[in-house]
Amino acid sequence: MSVSARLRAAAADEWSAATDHPFVDGIRRGTLARETFAYYLAQDYVFLVGYCRVFGLAAAKAPDLATMELFATLLHTTLHTEMELHREVSGRYGVSADDLEATAPSPTTQAYVDHLLATAALGGLDAIAVSLLPCQLGYAEVGKTLADEGADRDANPYRDWIRTYADPGFQQLAATVADLVDRTARDADGQRMARLQQTFVTSCRYERAFWDAAWDQQRWPHA
Repeated sequence: MSVSARLRAAAADEWSAATDHPFVDGIRRGTLARETFAYYLAQDYVFLVGYCRVFGLAAAKAPDLATMELFATLLHTTLHTEMELHREVSGRYGVSADDLEATAPSPTTQAYVDHLLATAALGGLDAIAVSLLPCQLGYAEVGKTLADEGADRDANPYRDWIRTYADPGFQQLAATVADLVDRTARDADGQRMARLQQTFVTSCRYERAFWDAAWDQQRWPHA
């Protein structure tokens, strides 16, 4: 079994909680409240800014040009595909690009970004890849599952979101990150693997927490 498959199997409960969530089901059915999705778009936009910084740090630590190119591609796709989708869709909700840029991170968004940035700044390439995998692979799985179920039908107001993450290009990028995990962590000893497992579980928990925060439209206390 590959390292990425072992990580996922060992974190089965956390993975299920992150990929099978009422928020995702609302997208599937097209019944998610508009204001809930608008909140999510703005917070995810803020998250993606931090995500891009992680890719930049990872590229700087890449041991070869092929790995550097992978992170450069992830950075480009995030900046020019995912974030553009957010700007385009948010406009339909009366939220401008300037509004997105001015969005303050929620407690969960801030904590998740801080976790990824700390891992990217202090960890090795294997830890960085492991920290990114739940988001990359989770969105790819959700997008493909919903598309295979026909949830990207024209009548679903969230069809563009589903199609973005079901797209073969995004699927391939997620698979490439999983392959990077497999390559960089395959020789990890038991102690190292335990640390990588904890990093993976933490990212999975933040994925679930991010859906929770969007579902509840989380705010800072007394803000």
